[in-house]
Amino acid sequence: MSWLIPAWEDGVLRPIDKLEVHRRGLKHKAISVFVTEGDRVLLQRRAAHKYHTPGLWTNTCCTHPHWGESDLDCANRRLDEEMGITGLHLRHVAQIEYRADVGGDLIEHELVQVYTARAMRDLTIAPNPDEVSDTDWINLPALNAVIERNPERFTPWLRIYLRDHAAQIFGTDRAAEMADAVR
Repeated sequence: MSWLIPAWEDGVLRPIDKLEVHRRGLKHKAISVFVTEGDRVLLQRRAAHKYHTPGLWTNTCCTHPHWGESDLDCANRRLDEEMGITGLHLRHVAQIEYRADVGGDLIEHELVQVYTARAMRDLTIAPNPDEVSDTDWINLPALNAVIERNPERFTPWLRIYLRDHAAQIFGTDRAAEMADAVR
């Protein structure tokens, strides 16, 4: 499925087809959400038929806003569409720009609005099988250690987020725990 997303072309933000944006590597708007419970973060494994990075583990959810859609509305919509999660209070924690080759001659050059939400242990999750093949809760030090051993199992953006932006996303204390876990 493709739709028009906000992307910069010749310095102007325009509605451009999502696949075209990725083929051309244009800078575009995106959102990412991390749901946490205590010291654990909820990950998803992308469905095997996704047009890029299929079968890789990533943050709770991520997407591109539709043209004219607010970032917060997009984050809430996609959390429901991908994970069947509603009713959480999303908190904007960072704006991150990155560029990564995601395979198949596609480039993600994203300006990402990152949101977090704290969940209760009894959070109901109903992943959409068209989007998600598996989910897992993992604490940050363990996640960092697994990524160190097997980076190919994780999306490029998740690796970038945890390597370069963990303090912004999770707070200074959690980021320090992650760094200590791999020393």
